[in-house]
Amino acid sequence: MNIAELTKAVAAQTNSTEAATKSTITAVFDQIAQAAAKGEDVAIPGFGKFTIKDRPERQGRNPATGEAMTIKASRKVAFSAAKGLKDRLSHG
Repeated sequence: MNIAELTKAVAAQTNSTEAATKSTITAVFDQIAQAAAKGEDVAIPGFGKFTIKDRPERQGRNPATGEAMTIKASRKVAFSAAKGLKDRLSHG
């Protein structure tokens, strides 16, 4: 499903226009991204939790040359599905 399909489905379910729905969906994702950039977790009951994980600097190898290299520290967003979402997936 892409954003256009998601927009159509949500608009139909909520009896809203596609333009208003797309604006709302975009705002939701923008807020999640802003919270993540601040290092904040975002929990959505029944759906899941977006968490920020810090990855420390570490040693690795260049796959092309085999040469040792330092991989700089980074942050990543992880998603953990809530029980309600997991149940929907396992019960079709």
